[in-house]
Amino acid sequence: MAVTFPQTLTADRPSDDDVLIIGAGLAGLFLALQLAPRPCTVISPAPLGQAASSAWAQGGLAAALHPKDSPEQHAADTVAAGAGLVDPIIARLIAEEGPARVRDLVALGVPFDRTPDGALALSLEAAHSHPRVARVAGDLAGKAIMDALVAAVAAAPHITIIEGVRATGLLQDKNLQVAGAILRDTSGNLSTRTARETVLCTGGSGGLFQVTTNPPEARGDAIAMAWEAGALMADLEFVQFHPTAIDIGRDPAPLATEALRGEGATLHNRDGAAFMDRYHELAELAPRDEVARAVHTERLSGRGAFLDCRKAVGDHFPDHFPTVFGACRSAGIDPRTDMIPVAPAAHYHMGGIVPDFWGRSSLDGLSVCGECTSTGVHGANRLASNSLLEAVVFAHRIAARLRDATLKDPQSSTGHVPATLPTAALQDLRAAMSEKCGVVRDEAGMTRVLELVERLQSTHGSARALTTARLIVQSALNRKESRGGHYRSDYPDTTAPERQFLIRSFEETAHP
Repeated sequence: MAVTFPQTLTADRPSDDDVLIIGAGLAGLFLALQLAPRPCTVISPAPLGQAASSAWAQGGLAAALHPKDSPEQHAADTVAAGAGLVDPIIARLIAEEGPARVRDLVALGVPFDRTPDGALALSLEAAHSHPRVARVAGDLAGKAIMDALVAAVAAAPHITIIEGVRATGLLQDKNLQVAGAILRDTSGNLSTRTARETVLCTGGSGGLFQVTTNPPEARGDAIAMAWEAGALMADLEFVQFHPTAIDIGRDPAPLATEALRGEGATLHNRDGAAFMDRYHELAELAPRDEVARAVHTERLSGRGAFLDCRKAVGDHFPDHFPTVFGACRSAGIDPRTDMIPVAPAAHYHMGGIVPDFWGRSSLDGLSVCGECTSTGVHGANRLASNSLLEAVVFAHRIAARLRDATLKDPQSSTGHVPATLPTAALQDLRAAMSEKCGVVRDEAGMTRVLELVERLQSTHGSARALTTARLIVQSALNRKESRGGHYRSDYPDTTAPERQFLIRSFEETAHP
């Protein structure tokens, strides 16, 4: 079969858009709203609110809102969870700005759970020293936040929405300034959209793995596009595997939120024996990577893994965790009386495109926000519920930088359209990524994944999924140690930290 080489498209016209936002999840929509009154256009592959990972988030949004909590404690927990690779300045930045961003969401109509006296009801999740996770109806935070944002965007005159198209490449002029994007509609038709500033908010890479909680379209396209354009990347080997995806054979796998363990749910094997205390002193509230490896080990041993919520939640399940309850009941499981079968699943990509304090990538004309980035706040192991927080904090900061900025028009620009990977080849890739570059990795297995990627590229061309998978695997091969979400059975020890952060004043983050 002949390889289909990338097409090249040229755009030689004034900018179609002032600010072009690619992606319509939490990061993209919150950014669009915060930009007011500056005009912007949002590219959404599906109708607003659908097919975005943000809408599937169950746990909530972490912020130091309790009187006995503080941003300093939140930042310290973030640094501790990140296994030595969290940038402490970025951790403090999002912790300091978090409460204000939660108030922004409240003002937009997000119905966060409340205590009887009207305060926000805050939940405890793994590796947090205080209850600080704002939730909605137990496990509906993502959906409720997205519903509120979609309604606000629909009423905002400065925002233009283009639905049913997906970005497939970046446009660049002769100076390498990013000048917009190449779009593909549902019929396969290509077009160009030029812009003075382009913002990638396209989500993560979980769809590259066979077992994932992400939408299948989340395959790291932004990483591949930005890499090919020359953007700086970091920490691509760090993929977080959620320890308690509901193991009922669905793609993607439904999620049993971390908050269940925060409420007291426990992990057991098929014989009914609780096992987490054999793996970590914090048992069910250990960091996610520790819990994921414990669940993986129990399943690999043939003992299975099950989440027991019968005492911790019991009859309150339908009201307190309706999303999890519905997923279980659809598979014939009643979590009020049955244990829930669970498995680790690719959940969140901690690595990605590197931005500065204000969301600027290393390329002129390109900003980045959300899961496709590597801000330095997650390090090797994301602290639970910090992802939504990171998205709104950096969206707000990008908007503050761009709202009144003078943006220059790019010159005549070109971009490349990659080959499309057939479904069967994609499934082969996903199976290999889960088996050989998943919760536990080694050199032999990851080398076989690279060999598969090379075979698929020789047959099908350099599809975006192959580019991102190769970057993840090569990064994982390069890191010859185990750290956080990256665990190598052939290098089980953690070495001295390889990254040294610049000593910078926190006040440097105060002005764009």
